[in-house]
Amino acid sequence: MPQFLTTTAPDFETRFSALLTAKREDSPDVDAAVADIIADVRSRGDQALIELTQKFDHFTLSPAEFAFSKDEIDAEIARVPVAEAKALELAAERIRAYHLRQRPDDALWQDDVGATLGWRWSAVTSAGLYVPGGLASYPSSVLMNAIPAAVAGVEHLVIAAPTPNGRVNPLVLLAARLAGVETVYRIGGAQAIAALAYGTETIASVDKITGPGNAYVAAAKRRVFGKVGIDMIAGPSEILVIADADNDPDWIAVDLLSQAEHDESAQSILITDDLNFATLVARAVEKRLETLDRRAIAAKSWRDFGAVICAADLSEAAELANRIAPEHLEICVSKPDALAEQIKHAGAIFLGAFTPEAIGDYVGGPNHVLPTSRSARFSSGLSVLDFMKRTTISRISPAALAAIGPAAETLALSEGLEAHALSVRLRLEQLNEVADD
Repeated sequence: MPQFLTTTAPDFETRFSALLTAKREDSPDVDAAVADIIADVRSRGDQALIELTQKFDHFTLSPAEFAFSKDEIDAEIARVPVAEAKALELAAERIRAYHLRQRPDDALWQDDVGATLGWRWSAVTSAGLYVPGGLASYPSSVLMNAIPAAVAGVEHLVIAAPTPNGRVNPLVLLAARLAGVETVYRIGGAQAIAALAYGTETIASVDKITGPGNAYVAAAKRRVFGKVGIDMIAGPSEILVIADADNDPDWIAVDLLSQAEHDESAQSILITDDLNFATLVARAVEKRLETLDRRAIAAKSWRDFGAVICAADLSEAAELANRIAPEHLEICVSKPDALAEQIKHAGAIFLGAFTPEAIGDYVGGPNHVLPTSRSARFSSGLSVLDFMKRTTISRISPAALAAIGPAAETLALSEGLEAHALSVRLRLEQLNEVADD
C-alpha cells in the first residue's frame, strides 16, 4: 500500500518532507564505468563501438552497418500495421503543429540614444537524438525529440537507437521517417552518447544531444555536457493528480497507474480534499493491479513510492503541488483553470477529467520530455528553443557612443581593465576632434 498522509496530522510535515527527498532512482555507481566507455570510444572510435555493441547488445556490426540502410527502413516500416501507422501519423501532425507555434521571432530596434539593438535566433547545426531500445522502445519519444529539432531548422539530425540482439521496433523507424530523420544508428548506451559527442571514423559529432535513457546514458550525458549541449538529466516518471470527490475513482486510479507502469522507481501521488474519495481511489488501484500486464512493475512503484494525501481544501492542495513540482500534473476538479492559476511549478498541466496525462504522451501536441525529480522548479520541458540559440546584435552610432561611452570607460577603469577603457576612449577622442573641427 502507498503512504497515506493527512495535512492535519502532527507528523505531516516530517512525512511530507521525507516524501519529497526520497531517493527513487535505482542508480548503481555507474560513473566510473561510463568514464571508461567514453574514453574507449574517444580512443578507438568505430572499433570500440563494435566491441561494446557486441558486449551489451549481443550482436555484431561493421561500420557500414552502424546505420540502417534505406531499404532496411523501408522493409521495417512495411511491417507496421495500418492502424498503428495512422495513429503515429496523427501524433506527428499534432506535435508538429504545436511546436511550430514555439518558433521565436527575431527583434531589432533603436533606443533613445540612437543605438541599434536586438537579437536573432538560429538553430544548432546538428543534433543527436537518443531513443531507448528493448522493452523501453518508444516511437512517441522519437517524435517528441525529432519534430522540435526539425521545426527549429536543425540541418543534420541523427538518431541513436539500440537494437538488443539485433531486433528493432519498426514503429521507431516509421517515427523517424515521419519526423524527417534519415540516419538511424543501431547503437545505444554510453557508447552512443560518446560517439555523438566526440565522433568516430563513421559517426560525425553533433552540437546537441537529447532524449531519455538508462543510468548509463544519463551519466554519459552528464560527462559530455560542455563538449555538447544536452536537454536534461531525466529521472523516473512521475504524476500528481489533484482530484475532488466528483470524479470516477477508477479513472483516477488508472491515471496514477499510467506512470507507475513505466518502471519500479516511478512515482504516483493523489491529493484530494475528501478522505472517502481517497480510500475509493486506493481500492480502485488495487483492483486494477490485478489485471495489468505490467502489474509487477506498477505494484512495486505504487507500494514503494506512491502516496495519497488528504488536504484541507484545494488551495492547500495547490500549495503542496508547488512543493512537489511534478513532471505531470492532472487537475481533476470542477474549476480546473482557476486552480491551475495557483500552480507555479509543474512540467505539464492537464486540465479537467477528460484530459488524462496519457493523451499528452502521444497525441496532445505539447512535448512529453519533461523535467523530473522536482526540477520543474527551475526548468521546462523540451521545446523548439532547446535546438536554437539567441545571438545578440548591437550597432552603436557615433552619437550613441558619445552618450553612453563615458560610462563604459568609467566602469572599465573601476574594474582595472585598461584596454577596455582605451577601446572606448580612443573613439571618444576622435569624436571630440571632429566636433572641435
